Amino acid sequence: MSVATPYFDQLFAGNDDPWAFRHRWYEQRKRALTGALLTRPRYASIFEPGCANGELSAELALRCERLVCCDTAAAAVALAKTRLLEFPHAQVYQGRLPDQWPTGRFELIVLSELCYYLDADDLHRLIDCVLASLTDNGQLLACHWRPMIEGCPHTAEQVHAVLQQRLDMPHVVHHHESDFLLDLWSRDGTSVASHEGLR
Repeated sequence: MSVATPYFDQLFAGNDDPWAFRHRWYEQRKRALTGALLTRPRYASIFEPGCANGELSAELALRCERLVCCDTAAAAVALAKTRLLEFPHAQVYQGRLPDQWPTGRFELIVLSELCYYLDADDLHRLIDCVLASLTDNGQLLACHWRPMIEGCPHTAEQVHAVLQQRLDMPHVVHHHESDFLLDLWSRDGTSVASHEGLR
């Protein structure tokens, strides 16, 4: 069974930053690596499910024309909306995924610290949604904490193995550390240098 919404509601009860996204160097560095892995300076549209309090969202907002963010916890949605007030092209909504997947197509989808909370059925349905809503040149970035999280149906390794199997698109960037996995897949497998005519 996927981890239920009350688990996340409890995390945000009286705490506007339960994972210390704003203060931990680990989180700051991981966000910097996430941004550096992206092979394009800007994207037409980005979707970030599981946006939490919007710290990564604010950095993604600088890289796109349209940003859609979603979280299952009402407190997280309120915090993310506040964090993104300076970005009129950003939208945040409360929804449980994969059931409340947004309409429209996205050039980039960011699955950051999300998929190990999903059971096998929900994970496969979420990947179906990803494949249906990515543009013809779309990309998927996935980042997950490697140590086992009590109560989560999957590990990071299991999630990224399923993504690799199901996505059926070039695996463009592969950055793995002892703490986390960070991978980028792209329907257009052209390298950054090739895009700029260097190869």
